[in-house]
Amino acid sequence: MSEASKPSVVVYTDGACKGNPGRGGWGVWMVSGPHEKEMWGGEMLTTNNRMELTAVIEALQVLKRHCHVAIYTDSEYVRKGITEWITGWKRRGWKTADGKPVKNVELWTRLEALTLQHKVDWHWVKGHAGDPGNERADGLANRGAAEAR
Repeated sequence: MSEASKPSVVVYTDGACKGNPGRGGWGVWMVSGPHEKEMWGGEMLTTNNRMELTAVIEALQVLKRHCHVAIYTDSEYVRKGITEWITGWKRRGWKTADGKPVKNVELWTRLEALTLQHKVDWHWVKGHAGDPGNERADGLANRGAAEAR
């Protein structure tokens, strides 16, 4: 399949946590042509970073075929982690530059595997600054946190 013929998907993701750690939620708003999909979920005891990662993982794993995906996140942890830091973490045996264990390794490895199935472009957006997609994903993440069991 040529790059031009791949389906194009725009994804907004966000995570939320009431206390950190605490009750958390993740939210996703996806758009492809005329189609839209909202997803959310949550956990009772988690962290904001875990929810940010989970949102992107949930979005990518629902895609049924190879797509060109534009991901918009307000999490520099997620964007820089997958585009910059992960190479060094792996080279150092999943240790940070200062020798500490990388947190959320199981989520990072899952995210990396999913990104290899698609053409992913990463975009950072300022959170809580009026970006309509980010605001929608934030609302879904808060819904996930509120409904967490």
